[in-house]
This record gives sequence, C-alpha cells and structure tokens, in this order.
Amino acid sequence: MVSKVSRAEVRHKKHRRIRHHLSGTPSIPRLCVFRSNKHMYAMIIDDTQGKTLLSASTLQKDVSAELEHTNDVAAAAHLGTVIGKKALENGIEAVVFDRGGYIYHGKVKALADAAREAGLKF
Repeated sequence: MVSKVSRAEVRHKKHRRIRHHLSGTPSIPRLCVFRSNKHMYAMIIDDTQGKTLLSASTLQKDVSAELEHTNDVAAAAHLGTVIGKKALENGIEAVVFDRGGYIYHGKVKALADAAREAGLKF
C-alpha cells in the first residue's frame, strides 16, 4: 500500500530547509509569511533576539475593513502594502523574505510584490 505524505508535512520540511539558510538580524530582519485557509499573516522577525518586530494580518480590523475577502490575491497584495508601510515607519528598509515553504506564486508573490512597491528592499 502506498502511503503519501500530507501537503502540510511537505511544506514544513521545505520551510525547515529554507530556514537553514535564512536568518533575520537587527539590521536586516526576516519577513515571514503564513497562509491559512481563511487568512494571511506577515511578520517581521529578528532571529538573533527571537522577537517579532512587526506583524500584520487580515484578521486585524483596519486591514479586513478594506477587503471583500480575506483569502485571495487582492487581500495578500493589500497586506503586503500594509506591512511595507509599517516597516518603513519603524525604520526597517531591507528584509530577508521567508516564503514559509509555500511556492512563490499567487498570494505569496502578490504579498512580496506589494511589499516591494511599498518601499521594502529584498
């Protein structure tokens, strides 16, 4: 009988492999992306101290008020602009992008492109 590994386990394995090479520092923190079935989350993390510097998600009232749906490409793009603007306000100009084991396509790509347009460099 063939046993198949779940998609979640495959994503976790990819994420561990990616995190082996990426690390956020105080000067260049890590922009981490997480997708659930209904929402998206973006965090800017300093891995040397183990602290989240900034975060934004489609669960926040100010973000979700401007969205029709919280789980589509438009919502991801809006979240990217929100996290980009927050980062620039707090003096963060450059980040390392951590796609979280997801394929760089669709929502993840839209979030990254919107964050770049907002002024983040990565």
